[in-house]
This record gives sequence, C-alpha cells and structure tokens, in this order.
Amino acid sequence: MIARYSRPEMSSLWSEEFKYKTWLKIELLAFEKMAELGTVPLQAYQEAKIKAAFNIERIKEIEEEVKHDVIAFLTNVAENVGPSARFFHRGLTSSDVLDTALAYQLVKSSEIITRGLDELLDVLKERAYQHKFTPCVGRSHGIHAEPTSFGLKLASWYAEIKRQKARFISAVDDIRAGKLAGAVGTYASVSPEVEKHVLSGMGLVPETVPSQIVHRDRHAAFFSALAQMGSSIERFVVEIRHLQRTEVREAEESFSGGQKGSSAMPHKKNPILSENLTGLARLLRGYALSAAENVALWHERDISHSSVERVIAPDACVLTDFMLARFTAMMRSLEINPQRMQANLDLTGGLVFSGSLLLSLVDNGVTREDAYRLVQKHALAAWEGGASFESRIRNEKEISSILSQKEISEVFGMERHLARVDLIFERTFI
Repeated sequence: MIARYSRPEMSSLWSEEFKYKTWLKIELLAFEKMAELGTVPLQAYQEAKIKAAFNIERIKEIEEEVKHDVIAFLTNVAENVGPSARFFHRGLTSSDVLDTALAYQLVKSSEIITRGLDELLDVLKERAYQHKFTPCVGRSHGIHAEPTSFGLKLASWYAEIKRQKARFISAVDDIRAGKLAGAVGTYASVSPEVEKHVLSGMGLVPETVPSQIVHRDRHAAFFSALAQMGSSIERFVVEIRHLQRTEVREAEESFSGGQKGSSAMPHKKNPILSENLTGLARLLRGYALSAAENVALWHERDISHSSVERVIAPDACVLTDFMLARFTAMMRSLEINPQRMQANLDLTGGLVFSGSLLLSLVDNGVTREDAYRLVQKHALAAWEGGASFESRIRNEKEISSILSQKEISEVFGMERHLARVDLIFERTFI
C-alpha cells in the first residue's frame, strides 16, 4: 500500500517477483529432499531444477480462471518444466508454501528494521551526549515542574528504543517458524525430513505443533512489537511538536531552503514530519489489532486471516522501515535551542526550584506541612505576578531565619538537578 515511501531493499521483499521466487525456492528444496529420499525420481528433480521458471503475467491469467494463487503458480511452473512437474508440491498443502514464505519475508524484513533501529540508537546517543548538561525545564501535565537536562530526555528515548529492539528480536524469534506438514499438520503425505531440509535452507525452524498453518499468535506478537515501536516514536515526536510551539521553541525540525510551511501564512514553520509520524503510528497499532484478530481461526485453519495479512504484512514492515528512517533523519538534523531552554527555565522567576526549597526547609527542622504551606504561599503569589519567587523567598523573614542567603542560592542553583546525570548516562549507555 505504501511501498513507494520505503527504501528499495524493503519494498523488493514484498514484490510479486520476490514472493514467487520464494515459493519456487521452497518447492525446489522440497523436491530435492524427496529425490534424495527416493520418494520421487532423481532425474525428475534434476530436470525441474533446470527448467523451473515462472511468468507473473501468465500466473495472473491462470488465476483469473482457477481462482487460486498457488495452483496458478504451480500450473505456470509446470508449463515450463513439463512432465516432471507432476512431482512438484507432492504431499504439500498451499499453506505449507504460503506460511513458510511469509515467515521468510518477515524475517528478511526484520533484518532491515533491526539495522534501522541500530542507526536510530547511534543518532540518539550522539545527540544525548551533545546535550548531556544542557539545562531545560522538565514538565508534568504540561506545566513547568523541575529542571532537567535535554540530554537526559534524549537518553530516555535511547533506552526506550533499546527496549523496543529487545522486544522486537524476541518477536522475530517467534515468527521464524515455517511448516511443511501437509493438510492438517500430521506429515501424513510428506516426510518431516523434507520439512527439516526446506526450513534449514530458508533459515527457519518448524512450527512446534502445526495444523494446516503456522499458528497466528506468532504473527500477533510480531505486529505488536512493530506497533510498540511506532508508539515510542510517537511519544518522541509529540514531545518535539510541543517543543516547537511558538511559545516554547526549544527544539524544532530543520527547515530547508525553499521549504514552505503554509499556503496562506508565509511565516509558518510547522512540525510536519512529527505530525506525519504521529499519524503513521496509528496505522501500526491498527495492524497489530488486525493481527490479534487473526489468532482465532476455525479448527485446523480457515482463510479469514489471509486477506488481512496480504495488507498488513507488507504495509507494517514497509511502514516501520519508513518511520525509523524518517525519525532518524529528523533527529540527526533537529535544531536545538539552549538559549530558549534557559529562557523558559527563567520564565517563572524560580518557581521550578520550589521542591528544592521545600526539602531544604524540612532538612533544617521545619515540619513538612509548615514548609509546604510557606513555600506554596509565595509560589502562588509569584505565579499571579509581581515580585519573582526567588526575591520573595530571599525577603521572607521566616525563611531567612532558617536558611542563609548562601543556602538559598544553592536552592536556586542547577547543581543538584544535574549532579546525577553522569550516573544515569553510565547505566544507559553501557
């Protein structure tokens, strides 16, 4: 659906050409092992190996008549091979080919996605270290809370992507299952040795207890991992969207020469990439839901999952690859404004240090209730305007009788808020 937005390497994995090449590889590997076991004539396999070929347009013509994609494929291959083609697909069912091919495509796609994750991790680490000690205001509920560093914000993104990578690798292990076990998975018409040979050649493992299919809880886990990845990217870009607001302007997407932000307002520089990624994350979550709905099939198999997977498998893999590439490029060029960060820290006249003041009063013998009442009184007054919070505190006799001016200066300093940055970085980037 969105293959035109993907890197060519990913798009090619979901092309019809690659799909049919994968089907033919599976069929020939099965044929090869059957010939080795003496189930089919060796000469028939040798002839098929040389002559086996397909034509996509011809497959489409046949499918128009037979209304079955695997049969259309086999019929076209037989047209090229001749009489020896009667041994193709011996003892197999369509899902033996389809599910094994799908597992192969998903695993190959995961290799590209994993590389994308590694590229993103490298960029996030680099930018985090660049702004390790760049002070900025931390916000809760969208309201100024306490100081932090922009590097810590980026370090948290790095750690989250690292967790997502671990979950994804686990999901890839789940999806790395194929099957060539016949109509209901009993190996009644095909030897397990054939399955072993084919799956080994494809870099896959056998489904533990196959039915006619590979069970779809595996696929649900895979698409869920992609959706979680998308949700993390969404969390990050929502932050960037907030930071790019006119009133904030602490960070913003790069704006290239000649770029235009609005057809009506020439001044606009909009966070369009972040908004785009926010929307695409919703698609990934929808695909994960569809994959979860595919788990409950009738008996040994029905076909209700097939139409879903024809859409979500290529789309989710291509989309994830695209999102990772877009976000990585965006983070590499993200414009970060330390001056605006400092200005926003100063915006409330020291209110962001109210928690530090509370602790200092408590540490110097004031009950928590009394300290909270005293600090909040001045904080709310400063919030409403007039003298700054810091000047109010310095002139408050009750507080100055407890804390020296030096201790008050320490309360309104950044040292305690950045003192543990090294510790957090050490356990993040190990």
